[in-house]
This record gives sequence, structure tokens and C-alpha cells, in this order.
Amino acid sequence: MTTRRDFLRVTTGALGGALVAGCARAAGTAASPAASAATRAGRPMDLLILGGTGFIGPHLVRHAVARGHRVTIFTRGRRTADLPASVERLVGDRNGQLDALRGRKWDAVIDDSATNPDYVRQSTALLKDSVGRYLFTSSTGVYYPYLARGVDESVPVRTEAEDPKDGSATFGVAKARCERITLDAFGDRGVVVRPTYIVGPGDTTDRFPYWPVRLARGGETLAPGRRDDAVQIVDVRDLAAFMVRLVEDGRSGIYNAAGPANGLTFGDFLTQAAAALDSTSRFVWVDDYAFLEQQGITEAIPWVMLKGNDYGHTHVRNDRAKAAGLAFRPLAETVRDTLAWWPTVPEARRASPRFAIKPEQEVAALAAWKARGAR
Repeated sequence: MTTRRDFLRVTTGALGGALVAGCARAAGTAASPAASAATRAGRPMDLLILGGTGFIGPHLVRHAVARGHRVTIFTRGRRTADLPASVERLVGDRNGQLDALRGRKWDAVIDDSATNPDYVRQSTALLKDSVGRYLFTSSTGVYYPYLARGVDESVPVRTEAEDPKDGSATFGVAKARCERITLDAFGDRGVVVRPTYIVGPGDTTDRFPYWPVRLARGGETLAPGRRDDAVQIVDVRDLAAFMVRLVEDGRSGIYNAAGPANGLTFGDFLTQAAAALDSTSRFVWVDDYAFLEQQGITEAIPWVMLKGNDYGHTHVRNDRAKAAGLAFRPLAETVRDTLAWWPTVPEARRASPRFAIKPEQEVAALAAWKARGAR
């Protein structure tokens, strides 16, 4: 019989079976406060979610319904998602095709699908007299360039990109403009949530899944960066629960949704993640940033190279969000559940994932690192 440890030694393409089933069972019986089944809200609300079928959306919708809220989603109808049957689905487009929203009223709207300020301008103008609160899903990317550590919500953000060719700058500026439009339109009925790297089951990127998959394979494993490099993530389910709580509680203002609660180093992340998967990985730490850049390895989420414009990237303060109810499930749960979910993604994606470090790249980097050390 295949044991859990035997399973963890298989390659990425063979992930499945016993560990997946075990992780799925664990995900369904988690006891942490942030991960427990949602209790019913004291007052059911009518919620509109702009989006609902991507990464955050399905978790957000399912949590809201579990809380007893009546949920309507507004999408282009191009994606399907496993959502409760009670969910009302409206079809349109953020780019001017908002007719399905006209003449309707909701207690709150959660804007989960916009980076384009013009889209937010249109939706806030249409909905400002027909919804109670408007929550915009932003990003800690608004703080880019991260030239200081320990920034909080009081720090001014840029609404003009100094370098239009810098993708991080243009993304952050776009989100910042969306925030301003939301708060200008809704005043103290406006809410902005700034998540850091969002992780967990359903991830539409291959950033974070790299580590559960790589640790499951085991063996000699390149660990880029320094053991004490700070990392920040938020489980998508914890984020969804927090956003619903904010509108339930009638909150306003801006909140950094960055976890975990009390800080985490990359060394501790890898130690905890490996332990959660009973991994056989043997870490080789490559702490020379210049060497890593030569090898084309500049990030492996949640690790990013903390220098230059990213110096304070993973040092965003979360005090205000924690005080408003943001809670975090154990890292082990997030890692196990992500690995359990990975075999459910399309086979073509699993066969050629967009991982930050390719297997052949890792082998070459480790060989070059060892050779350098021998000189």
C-alpha cells in the first residue's frame, strides 16, 4: 500500500491519491477560528458581488451564503464556478454594460473584479444611491515602490506612475485611483481592503502552488534568499471572511489584509510548510541576491527579493485589519489544502506550470552554487 511518505516522493504530474484525500478531509474538519464553518449572521443582507467566478469570488460567495446572506453576482458570464444554487447571476460588462444593475438595491456591494479606474467610476456612479456600502478589493501594491518598512494605511499612495514602463508601478497606481474613486463617491460608506499575496485553493496563478508541489516532491531543494527575509500572505478564505465581516459590521476606511498575525520569516515558512507535508526536502540556502539574479531567480512567492523598490514589500502593517476582525488559519492548513486542490486544475496547466523556478533551472543553480563554494 502506498504510504503518505511514499506519495510525497512522486513527481508533480502524479500528485493525487491518498494525500489529496487526506488533505481534503483535513480541510473539511479544520478547527481554527478563521477556518471553521461560517455561523449565521445576525441580520441577513442583500449583497452584490462584482465578479464572483475567479479566485477570491467563489470563496467570497460561498462564505456569504453560509452566513445567511442573499447574494447576487455580476459577471460577463464567461466562467463557471461551483456556487450555491441560491446565487442570482447577472450578466454584463464593467465596460459600460451595466444595465442589469439598474433599478436594483443592495445592502452592500463588494467590487472584486476591477483594476481599471474607469470601470470603478462607472459602477460607483451607478450604485452610490442604491447600495449601502461599497467595498473595493485593492492591493498592498499601492505602496509600491516599497522604499520603507512598516507602512500602514496612513501612508500616502501614488496616483501617478513615475515609470510607466514599470508594471508594478502602473498596477499600484491603477488600484490607488480605484480606491480614491470609491472613497470619493461613498465617503464613510466606502471600504477599501488591501490584500498582500493571496494564496490557497483555487489560485488562478501558479505562484504560491510552487512550494506545496515542490515540497511534496522532496529531495535537495533550492531555498532562495535569506532565512530571515520576511514574507507575507493571506489565505483567500480568511480574506473572504474578513471582507464579509467588514460590510456586516458597517465598517469604513482602509485595511491592509496582510498575514500572518505576527510576522513570518521565509526560513520559518519553509520549515512549517515542509513539516505540514511530511516533506523529505533537504534545503540548500542560496542567500546571495546577485547570484540568484544571474540565475533568473528573483522571487518564489511568498519570497521576494527585498531590495531596491521591493525593500519593504513584505513589511506592511496589519494592526487595523486585525482589530477589525481579520483572523488567520494555520499556515499548515493553507499548504495542505493547496496541495490537495492542485490535482483538480486542468492537466495542461499542471503539465506546464508557470512556476517561478523550473526543475532544470533549480538543478543548474544548485550546481553553480556548489561549484562556486568549492573555489
